Amino acid sequence: MRKTGQLIVFTDLDGTLADYHTYSYEPALPALDALKDNNIPLIICSSKTRAEIEKFRLRLDNTHPFISENGGAIFVPLDYFSFEFPFTRKDFKYLIIEFGTPYHKIRGTLQKIQSRFPNTVRGFGDISAQEVANLCEIPPDEGILAKEREYDEPFLLKDKTKLEKIREIANENHLQIIQGGRFYHLIGESDKGKAVSYLTDISRRAYDKVKTLGLGDSQNDLPMLQIVDFPVLVKKPDGSHNPNITLDNLIKSPGSGPAGWNYSVLQILEKEIGDVP
Repeated sequence: MRKTGQLIVFTDLDGTLADYHTYSYEPALPALDALKDNNIPLIICSSKTRAEIEKFRLRLDNTHPFISENGGAIFVPLDYFSFEFPFTRKDFKYLIIEFGTPYHKIRGTLQKIQSRFPNTVRGFGDISAQEVANLCEIPPDEGILAKEREYDEPFLLKDKTKLEKIREIANENHLQIIQGGRFYHLIGESDKGKAVSYLTDISRRAYDKVKTLGLGDSQNDLPMLQIVDFPVLVKKPDGSHNPNITLDNLIKSPGSGPAGWNYSVLQILEKEIGDVP
């Protein structure tokens, strides 16, 4: 039986639901509890890998679909929807809808860039799990999970004056460069907005009316914020909002990280469903 309406929340992790430095989501617990109490799906939409997001979902006791690696793929738990829909492949846990370019092709292009500009670009595939962990401020075992890339290569750029030339090489190879909170990312033609739009369209088959809330803090969140009904830009740790994200209906959180996330989600829940405990 179709439900009459549903709010769906899409969220970035780093610097948004999770604190930029500690990765704690504790300040967001009131809003997280309110979402669960009202059966509102929380969809993680992050630059993180499938393995990283799965670990975070366990901490949250989250059983909803999720979007990995800047829109590289949607992972829908088996039997989550009661109807069939197109998907790319299936494993023992998920129906997987892929939008991203395979990682080995992305690595091939990165190596072309490195040949053209030696000692300028270093991707996750070039460094150890320990160095990844140090750069991301995460435990060493999570550095291993961060290197399990499928559709997206985060990289460090030593000389930003080379960025446009590097972007040209990426475009020539049908790839693009986007900027996240900590790294540049070399990816295919996928983005968070395409994945969010696709999953929203599937959800509309389950509900008569769907409204969407999206929360992010960085440039790679813009495609997601552009297509949701309630786009929330969360403050960065320095107290500023990303100046490159400007939308007519943009909602700017008054706080940073999970505290700002919590405030904004509760405000929208109160507007949409009434009193929130």
